[in-house]
Parts: sequence; structure tokens; C-alpha cells
Amino acid sequence: MSARFGKLGWLWLTLLVFVVDQVTKFWFDNNLSMYQQIVIIPDYFSWTLAYNTGAAFSFLAGASGWQRWFFAAIALVVSVILVVWLKRLKPEETWLAAALALVLGGALGNLVDRVVFGHVVDFILVHWQNRWYFPAFNIADSAITVGAILLALDMFKSNKSAEVTP
Repeated sequence: MSARFGKLGWLWLTLLVFVVDQVTKFWFDNNLSMYQQIVIIPDYFSWTLAYNTGAAFSFLAGASGWQRWFFAAIALVVSVILVVWLKRLKPEETWLAAALALVLGGALGNLVDRVVFGHVVDFILVHWQNRWYFPAFNIADSAITVGAILLALDMFKSNKSAEVTP
């Protein structure tokens, strides 16, 4: 791909995350009833169906509905920023490109849910016996998390510190 378009070739990863996210959400939304659990690993991991009208960890889920468009607007603005950032990357910044593509795919996946359905479909449930439950999440959330971890790790790469001049 030409240098003019930066790392936009990584949008294939964004598209992959988006499609897998939407297909899995569609399947779980159409095959499970709300909060039904399918145990995969007893006491640790289950499939379930939950809707989240808020943000991460159901932040603002109990609000009166304004949060739907607030979080949609944030996702849209962040997505535009990520595409511009991706376009401006240098050819050797593949680690950063992968991170941005993952975050973008996840953001777009949850944005579509929010705009079309008014909630995000979650279906992955990690728990410990019946004593502790991590909030349900989805493929988009996982991609955002992995992308954020890669972004953080990218800041600590040795060549980044060498670029900074006092």
C-alpha cells in the first residue's frame, strides 16, 4: 500500500473484528433468552445474554436514555480520530497500527448496537463458582481491551524512548 494512505491497510483487522462481533452478537441474541447461561467450563466460564445500556461495567446504565446517544457520539468521534491516526502512521509502526485497528473494530461494533438497538449485546461471562461474576462482555469489548493493552505496551517499546530528544 502506498505511503500516502499510511497504515489504512490494517482496516482489514477492523473489519474482521466488526464482523465477528456482529455475527456472534446476532447468534446469541437470537438463540438465548435474557440471562440464560450455557456453562462451558463449570464454575469459571459461560455463555449468557445480557444487554448493556451503559458503558463499560454498565456505567450509567440506569440513566434515563440520554447515555445512548452520548456514548454513540463518543464512539463516533473516537473512531474518526483512530482512522486519522492510523492513516498518519509510519510504515514501521505495525504494532501501533494493529492496536488502533482492534480498538476501532470494537468501537464500531458497540456503536452499531447502541444506535440500532439502544443497548450493547453482551454474551461472555467469566465467573468463579457462584460467588463472583465479572460483568458480561463481548468480542468488541475484548478487541478494545487487547488494543488498549497493545497501545500501552507500544509506549514502552525501546525505539519510542529513543525518539524523544531532551
